[in-house]
Amino acid sequence: MASRNYLRFLLPDVLFGPKRTKEILHVNPTVERLPTPVTAISVYVYNYDGQAMHEHRFEKVDDIFSCKNNGLISWINIDGIRKEDVEKVCAHFDIHPLLAEDIQSRGQRPKMDEVDGILYCLLNMLYFDPKESSVDHEQVSIVLGRDFVITFQEDPARDVFTPVRERLKMVNSKLRQRGADYLCYSLLDVIVDNYFLVMEKLGERIEELEEEVVRNNSNITMARINNLRKELIVLKRNIMPVRDLVSNIIRSESGLLEESTNKYFKDVYDHIVQAADLSENYRDIMMSMQDLYINNVNLRMNEVMKVMAVVTCLLAPATVIGGIFGMNFEQIPLLHNKWGFLISVCLMLLIPVWMIGVFRRRGWF
Repeated sequence: MASRNYLRFLLPDVLFGPKRTKEILHVNPTVERLPTPVTAISVYVYNYDGQAMHEHRFEKVDDIFSCKNNGLISWINIDGIRKEDVEKVCAHFDIHPLLAEDIQSRGQRPKMDEVDGILYCLLNMLYFDPKESSVDHEQVSIVLGRDFVITFQEDPARDVFTPVRERLKMVNSKLRQRGADYLCYSLLDVIVDNYFLVMEKLGERIEELEEEVVRNNSNITMARINNLRKELIVLKRNIMPVRDLVSNIIRSESGLLEESTNKYFKDVYDHIVQAADLSENYRDIMMSMQDLYINNVNLRMNEVMKVMAVVTCLLAPATVIGGIFGMNFEQIPLLHNKWGFLISVCLMLLIPVWMIGVFRRRGWF
């Protein structure tokens, strides 16, 4: 059973992971990729100002329509995406149909748009799967309007917004004292900060893999290098565009963004630039690790070839002597001498010993 478990790592599907490669690289922007159909959604509403905060949970989007122009800042978080619900919400909050299509589509590049007085941000929340050592992502759409923020998520089972919810419950928190643009900043900030947690997990895997490459080279090691490089592609593909997203927000002259909030978005920009640089460093490390693996394999092969060459050289005198005395001639020196065999054997032994001494003096091994 143990040998069978080991041999499965030698299969091409395991070594090169074509399924994962297809998931990462085979993306056709001309093909509409709709979200997975859901039967039920969860809607969480947080209405707040400096004095009070009210939290509600609904099962239908119709219940959130009263949040518009209610005199409070409203954060509406919708878990689960259904076409009819998205269209209802966008129609009620005057969100352009093009943005509604972006909310429903999947596999898009992170971006920022400003249409008809609505600021729209699309990016991915990243998670690390320790079982598969892979980077999972979930698309999230953030819609900023006048006194409201609406977030659309695909997976209701997980998100990274817990720190924002906790700050909303604190009476004296800065989040409660500021407007909807600050809430938008807080959501972006917590998503970007979570990127570092994912990269920290990947960094641990890279350190473990680096030690494995130095100590032991095998097909499994090469497979792990290959798989980890693919996860770094996922990381880079999701982080790099967010830098442009935040940069566009900083340069935006939208009336939804207060000038005092601009410095907070600059802080997010600094973080995402740092994350992008770190992802590039990880990529360089993986390239160096692959080169190290290949060099170690070549070095081990050279050592094997050197040993085989030395053994061949040491056996060459015995082969030559045996060949000479094995020829079918009547007149061969020492052929009928009683010491002939002993002399030939001694030559076969002494010449290789002398050759070993010469090789050692030359530093060949």
